[in-house]
Amino acid sequence: MSAKSGGLDLSIVGTGDKRRLRVLAPSSLALRDFEGTADEATEGTILEGPLSPANAAAVRAHVPWLKPQPIGLHTSAGLGDRLGLATPGHVRAFRLYGAGIVPVFAQQSIREMDRLERSPQQVMDDATFGCLQSGWDSKIGADADHLKTTGEIDRCLAAGFTLFTLDPGEHVRDVPTVVSETAVANLPWHDLEDDAESMTRRYAGLILEVGDVPLRVDADEIRRAAAKYGAAVAYTVKMYRHLIDRAQYPVEVEVSVDETEEPTTFAEHVYMGTEMKRLGMEWVSFAPRYVGGFEKGVDYIGDRDVLFQSLLGHSHIAQALGPYKISLHSGSDKFSIYELAATATGRLVHLKTSGTSYLEALTIAASYAPTLFREIYEVSREAYRGARTSYQVSAQLERAPASGDVSDEQLIALMASFDSRQILHVGYGAVLTSEDEHGSRWLSDSLRSLLALHSPEYESALETHLGRHLQPFAEKET
Repeated sequence: MSAKSGGLDLSIVGTGDKRRLRVLAPSSLALRDFEGTADEATEGTILEGPLSPANAAAVRAHVPWLKPQPIGLHTSAGLGDRLGLATPGHVRAFRLYGAGIVPVFAQQSIREMDRLERSPQQVMDDATFGCLQSGWDSKIGADADHLKTTGEIDRCLAAGFTLFTLDPGEHVRDVPTVVSETAVANLPWHDLEDDAESMTRRYAGLILEVGDVPLRVDADEIRRAAAKYGAAVAYTVKMYRHLIDRAQYPVEVEVSVDETEEPTTFAEHVYMGTEMKRLGMEWVSFAPRYVGGFEKGVDYIGDRDVLFQSLLGHSHIAQALGPYKISLHSGSDKFSIYELAATATGRLVHLKTSGTSYLEALTIAASYAPTLFREIYEVSREAYRGARTSYQVSAQLERAPASGDVSDEQLIALMASFDSRQILHVGYGAVLTSEDEHGSRWLSDSLRSLLALHSPEYESALETHLGRHLQPFAEKET
């Protein structure tokens, strides 16, 4: 496939690590932004060059729809890609199952980038070339996920990301049911540009229409919300102001507190939204800490009826204070709740998936390269105790068999088993950065070579698996 824009015909030729950019232009002058070798041909000048940062930037400059843009309130979904090879399969999933959903192909948390020693620019460029290879021709976004510092914001601004997910989770406090005067007095009132008395007056008698039910927030709830989230609000505003001051192109913001211990109550959502708005913030989506378990790589754990009512309430608050979208983090493989989430939010929602595309790659390994898969599985098991601290997981090593205890035919079952699936999900860092005595990242290289050899199977698997995620949120045919 190719993209035609401004007199240029751009495509990706070759497979795997031998892929190259090919550009056909009416003259060599039109190729001045690209790097590579140019030759004259009867139809014009043909350049072939590497999949380099310079060529990725040139592609985005000459093909407007491949330059990420803010998405706004459109239904959207981000499909993370730890290997930088999944975008063609993601494109297929959106084409077949994602009607009315704006895609975010470049999406990765800064934690995962650093763990993989992968730069924001690499994440962006891999998505650009994947979109070009697949002939994607519509609007896209790019999400710099779970940013915790202004330095991380700067790194992702330099790469051209458009959605900045600000994560102040480290500033969310554990608080008792009844908070003390000291806890309230010790809030960062200077940074909040506020004081306790003014805050109390502001919420006195506050009633929000949450669907058909009025939501009353009493003084004790606000005191507890402030004690829990006050420092997080102050830090979020600091990061937001830094972003807006530094951005030289249109950007949008998501706020995420999903990776914290306690669920975000309706009163706490009201507090955060009201205070961020008072301090001049604008944001397009919000990810609270939901009830139940949004663990990595597995379906939702908990009462779905309770979750529906929670999503419904959070969605109504988002409409009353915004509107803005409700964001579903750790959204991979939560098949039992997608329909209810789409209904509860009225499709005013952003879905985030990440490691599930990596797991589909490992499924290819289990099917076609059992020796490689066994190595990956054992490295993941060894890394699990350390890797699990960054994620919401509950897998137990003793419940996951060693690879030597299962036959080649049984390896594929490890991809569906709760414990082994989570172990593989969070072990990616050790797998993809493991080096042999010669400094070669042999596991990563071997997996990438395998996926290049079986790219049709990998793309088809991603189309089917990610399609199951997208279809419940898609526009329904009339």
